[in-house]
Amino acid sequence: MNAHLQTLCRWTKALSELFDHWLTPLFDLGLRLYLGEIFFRAGWLKLTDWSATLDLFDYVYQVPLLPPHLAAVMGAAGEFTLPILLVLGLGGRFAAAGLFVVNLMAAISFPDISDLGRQDHVLWGCLLLVLVFHGTGRYSLAAGLGRWLTQRGKQR
Repeated sequence: MNAHLQTLCRWTKALSELFDHWLTPLFDLGLRLYLGEIFFRAGWLKLTDWSATLDLFDYVYQVPLLPPHLAAVMGAAGEFTLPILLVLGLGGRFAAAGLFVVNLMAAISFPDISDLGRQDHVLWGCLLLVLVFHGTGRYSLAAGLGRWLTQRGKQR
């Protein structure tokens, strides 16, 4: 191999390692923090004014197949608890999938959603699918717990 090709191979390997070990996990963490904040804030808002939340589900939102009050409870519970799991990276794929469903129901059930609102929901849905299929990454409690258990197993 000539010297230029060897140098290119070394640079390619170094960049790959940089992405695999540092940048991709930081991107995963950034996604989790961004999406977690959006959905947690929505859940918190629903919980802090429960009568307004029930009114919205009774008179504005048109959630298919569910009675309005059950939809309100499920939506608020999902928007409040799943982002916590997502941010921590504990059951992250489950949390991302659950938030994907919550996001889809929110987009479907609001009849007067604006084009910008629809675009936000599409963006959030796509980012949630990245986490569903890719996982929560290296900087998560699940990954840390896995590393800890692996190290503990090697010590025995």
